[in-house]
Amino acid sequence: MAFTSPQGKTQTSLAEINVVPLVDVVLVLLIIFMLTAPIIQSGIEINVPKTKTVKELTQERLVIQINREQKLFLGSDPININELEAKLKAKIKDPHQTIYLRADEEVPWGTIAKVMDHVRLAGVENINCVTQPTEAQKK
Repeated sequence: MAFTSPQGKTQTSLAEINVVPLVDVVLVLLIIFMLTAPIIQSGIEINVPKTKTVKELTQERLVIQINREQKLFLGSDPININELEAKLKAKIKDPHQTIYLRADEEVPWGTIAKVMDHVRLAGVENINCVTQPTEAQKK
């Protein structure tokens, strides 16, 4: 901003940036990201069955998931059951590798059996079903 002195000379003032609106915008964006981050990371919602014998997963493994609507996922990518065998053959180097199957409690056994059959046709023999511990074991 420029000022004119009584002698007719133009003087400039030292311009300062007002930081308050910038801080407000940054805080609002921070709150938005804090609220949306857990939603983005939630992934596929599956209620796995509860059992008394549960083994802790210590390594990152290939996971096949079936949700309540019987949609099939390889990792977190949706996949058609007819493409499962070819995709597994491409991803698996070792035939003794273990694959985990996460299926919702509401999924019929016939669907799970079909998926397991396609996994075995891909050459995988070790298929483990993922479950949750019962309430008594969590304590």
